[in-house]
Amino acid sequence: MSTATMQMQTAPIDGLKIRYADSGTAHGPVILLTSPWPESLLAFRRVWPFLTQTGRLVAVDLPGFGHSEGRPDVLAPTAMGEFLGHFISKLGLGKPHLVAPDVGASAALFLAARHPDAVTSLVIGGGGAAYPLEVTGTLADIIAAPGIEVFRGMDRATLGASVEPAAAHGQEPEVWEDYVSGYENGRFAESTRYVRSYPEQLPVLRDLLPGIQVPVHIFASADDPLVPVSNGEYLAQRIPGSRLTILPASHFAWEEIPDQFAALITDSVTEAENRTSQ
Repeated sequence: MSTATMQMQTAPIDGLKIRYADSGTAHGPVILLTSPWPESLLAFRRVWPFLTQTGRLVAVDLPGFGHSEGRPDVLAPTAMGEFLGHFISKLGLGKPHLVAPDVGASAALFLAARHPDAVTSLVIGGGGAAYPLEVTGTLADIIAAPGIEVFRGMDRATLGASVEPAAAHGQEPEVWEDYVSGYENGRFAESTRYVRSYPEQLPVLRDLLPGIQVPVHIFASADDPLVPVSNGEYLAQRIPGSRLTILPASHFAWEEIPDQFAALITDSVTEAENRTSQ
């Protein structure tokens, strides 16, 4: 899958060098996509062609993820939500439709709850959201670990195996390398700070969810080995007017079923645009 249409750029945001891609499309609404973990903004290479006719696409490597610089103080959902607001303002994106899978989901929800005029709509899912925690597998192990030091020695082979289902080295070596190199040299260990903050952050988010007023489309993957569907159900029960779609995928839905994932985004954006124009 070619990534040539995703033109990479960087910008200084909050003292950090942030990598992003911008379709530069002049027509239609702005759709902002946040990078999942442990991938990068190239996770959207497959949905990008489907969405370019919908509007202007901007994808960002969140601070400390992919190939954006990070700092410990930004690596928590509430701080990441504030960062997203600054990124939107810095790039002059207006009130974008925010698509935030995986780690971006909780940040997007904090942004929408605390800054209701920052976005037009949300598409979120695939990230830990429920409290008490309802995560499994490797994600649960990372959160439960005694500290981040145990992850500093993670080598390329281990990192590569974790992203192989999303970008097979034999088929997409450049994408695989982009993912792996984004978390080398201790960066994976630092990035775990984000999910390890869930036990403190998610109870705060829980109390904010009923106040979210923008349209929210939640997705969950039926066979996700890390984030059970119950996380999507939890959000749908607490966010007024939200809807939940369960996708026939594992954890990497945006890469496994890009046509369906893109259609979900397009439908959500179109519905929200129609609502605001009435």
